[in-house]
Amino acid sequence: QVQLVESGGGLVQAGGSLGLSCVASGRSFSNYHMAWFRQAPGKEREFVARISNSGITTYTDSVKGRFTIARDNAKNTVYLQMTGLNVEDTAVYYCAADQLLRGHYYFVQDYDYWGQGTQVTVSS
Repeated sequence: QVQLVESGGGLVQAGGSLGLSCVASGRSFSNYHMAWFRQAPGKEREFVARISNSGITTYTDSVKGRFTIARDNAKNTVYLQMTGLNVEDTAVYYCAADQLLRGHYYFVQDYDYWGQGTQVTVSS
């Protein structure tokens, strides 16, 4: 069983920056593909970014050039650095782990473990 704990959410003005962290329990973190999703009120949870166990990154189009996902295997931590934030980025952000190393990554069902989420609110 893997536990994921996110931190770093908060309130930020439009155009600002915020960094999220997700710490994973266990000794196999470096083997997992890791991702960030987000869920806005009244909307489904959506894919934001993913980093493979080899460090390959993928982003949804709306955050390309603004968000950066990274990982530190020595610290069992995955990060999401967000810049140029806008009101549409307001959501609860979730960290997710793919233990089975699926070849696809875009959907909620592609992941085995989830954090509790951290709120990001962008004010205009």
